[in-house]
Amino acid sequence: MLVITLNPHFLELKPSYLFTDIARKVEAYQQNHPDRRVLKLGIGDVTLPLPQPVIEALNSAVAEMGTAEGFRGYGPEQGYAFLREKICASDYHQRGIYCIQPEDIFVSDGAKSDTGNFLDVLGQQLTVGVSDPVYPVYVDTNIMAGRAQQIVRLPATDANGYQPGPAELTQDLDLIYICSPNNPTGSVASRALLQQWVDYCRQHQALLIFDSAYEAFISDPGLPHSIYEIPGSETCAVEIRSYSKKAGFTGLRCGYTVVPAALMVAAEGQTETVSLRQLWNRRQTTKFNGVPYIVQRAAEAVYTPEGQQACAANIAYYKRNATLLKNGLSQMGYSVYGGSDAPYVWLKVPAGFSSWSFFDYLLEQQALVTTPGSGFGNYGEGYIRLSAFGSYEVTQEAVERLQQLPRPD
Repeated sequence: MLVITLNPHFLELKPSYLFTDIARKVEAYQQNHPDRRVLKLGIGDVTLPLPQPVIEALNSAVAEMGTAEGFRGYGPEQGYAFLREKICASDYHQRGIYCIQPEDIFVSDGAKSDTGNFLDVLGQQLTVGVSDPVYPVYVDTNIMAGRAQQIVRLPATDANGYQPGPAELTQDLDLIYICSPNNPTGSVASRALLQQWVDYCRQHQALLIFDSAYEAFISDPGLPHSIYEIPGSETCAVEIRSYSKKAGFTGLRCGYTVVPAALMVAAEGQTETVSLRQLWNRRQTTKFNGVPYIVQRAAEAVYTPEGQQACAANIAYYKRNATLLKNGLSQMGYSVYGGSDAPYVWLKVPAGFSSWSFFDYLLEQQALVTTPGSGFGNYGEGYIRLSAFGSYEVTQEAVERLQQLPRPD
């Protein structure tokens, strides 16, 4: 036996990740029912192929890397200028957001990585606010960092539209996570609510981490896509985005984090301020070697007219699935939420079921895989999440199978 000092906070985590437990149950079911076709509406992984402009850019970049003139080794840890400039122009300046410049953008291997890695530059004694239910990575990475006792869960319920606000706080927070559109509930934060959170952060010197990985699914023109649409946010908010759902990069891995130049911080007990962007840059140049050149060329292709059109078509396809799920379940008498500006449908389970027992019921009765809401937090109990990232045919068949079950009370 090896005796070594461990990070004790890893021992405070639950034994396994939510989706590992689901995979284990599904595997057991498939072994016992080898002839039954399992329909998966659980994990939020995309199923459509990469857009053709992305494939063409990948192939071109691979060919380029096979020449002496085009070969590239280590690239800039922050990302190549050609991609950072495209991001800045297309995702921010075209929306009238001029407080963001290419130097504020850091290309990464995905939103999940940056969500956890950003904690490297923050102190251990922060009080952390997360909605409940919540994307588990926000909680688990803070537990790993030693903040298990400093996590404040803010109830996200039907009463507040699954987006809690600062008026509901009972204690001050130092670090706040907002996911909009929200995983798991599919809710989207309004402009007014985000302004309240920005005002709170500025008043209480708190940092806001805004996860907008699903912003491409927003179609309501009144809903903000970026936290930087909110006045004052550039002084208190970091934004994390991903190409995983927007362009199908779940297997290709690319995203980015925005840390504005105006975001200045000070260590506790000190008055001298330092640029948070500078600290994040220092972290990245030490611990990260950058995203592969060919992947960044693929991401650049997302911003071409052909790429935008292809990505929009894929988003529309998944949104059609979400509408099919939401409408079908509503017609059966279920209480459902989300599914309008997000790829997830949040369903209230029938009386007499818990989240996990209803998960088991759907798996055993109709070979349907969902995600138990309790895996996202205490206030997720009594709900399940359904993903719209399957094929339309699978989604249609899933609704038909659900229609074969008794209607909820």
